[in-house]
Amino acid sequence: MKIGDVAPPQTLANEALEYWLQKVAFLCLIWPPAESQGTITKIDMAKLTKRDIVVSISNQTGMVQHQVFDVVQKTLDKITDSLANNIPVELRNFGVFLPRLTRPRIGRNPNQPGSSFVIPSRATVKFKAGKIMRQRVEKLSRQLKEADERKVKVGVGAHAGE
Repeated sequence: MKIGDVAPPQTLANEALEYWLQKVAFLCLIWPPAESQGTITKIDMAKLTKRDIVVSISNQTGMVQHQVFDVVQKTLDKITDSLANNIPVELRNFGVFLPRLTRPRIGRNPNQPGSSFVIPSRATVKFKAGKIMRQRVEKLSRQLKEADERKVKVGVGAHAGE
C-alpha cells in the first residue's frame, strides 16, 4: 500500500486488532499483577481469572475495560480456533500449545473388577512453557521450598519446647 492509498475498513480493523493484541500480550508478560509481585505462599494463592487480567491491563494502559475484554476474548478465540484446526500456537517467551492425539488405552471399572474396555484416543492440547516462564516458575519453586522449610523448622521448634 502506498502513501495516500485508502485501505479497506476491514484491513484497518484487522491491523488495529493485531496491534492491540501484540500490545496486550507484551504487557501481560512484563507487568505481572501487583498482588503477585511479592513472595507467594500457599495461603495467599488465588486463581487469576480473565476478569483480573482485563482489570489489570485496563488500569495499566488506561484503556476502557470493555475494549480490553474484547481484545483478550478475541485473542483466546484465535488461539482456540487455531488449536481446533490442528495448528500449533507459539507465543514467544510464554510457551507453545500443541494439539495432539492421545493413544487408546484400556480402562477398568472398579465396581466390576473383571470387566475392561477400550478408552478411545481423543484430541488434547499439550503446553510447553517458554524459557522466561520456566525460569520464573523455577524461582517460585525455590521460594515455596524455602517457605516450607521455614515452616517445618518453626513446627519442630514448637514441638521441642513442649
